[in-house]
Amino acid sequence: MALDYDPAIIGKVFEETDPVAVSAQEIKDFCAAVGETNPLYSDEEAARKGPYGGLTAPPLFVLTFRNGRQFFNHVPRFGKGGFDAGRDVEFINPVRPGDQIKLISQVKEIYEKTGRSGMMYFVTVRSSVHNQKNEVVAHIDHRFMGRL
Repeated sequence: MALDYDPAIIGKVFEETDPVAVSAQEIKDFCAAVGETNPLYSDEEAARKGPYGGLTAPPLFVLTFRNGRQFFNHVPRFGKGGFDAGRDVEFINPVRPGDQIKLISQVKEIYEKTGRSGMMYFVTVRSSVHNQKNEVVAHIDHRFMGRL
């Protein structure tokens, strides 16, 4: 069974969030919450001597940024139900205190697959994480799976 969708949706940006400011305290609080003890992420003096010349957020900090309210309205659905099938994250540049972070999201790919229990479909939505200089900080690929 071939999925029926308009291929023009692939690569088309459907959401851009408003920028969110990052503070040094938010980075330190994140480190405390997840048990991150690397001083490059929590000790400003140690971080100044590090490779980035100042405090940066641990890579997984990018997962704290949220898509907008309309995000799920743009994820194509086929067949019955569906669920979150995981995320892949590609880290490109560090997040620093003072950064203004926004997400730009688009449908990256749609494909079918046959599993043990029958036909499934997958939709991958890529959210590119940008700072105020429009530098890409990370790519987050959200995969959604459903049954046909």
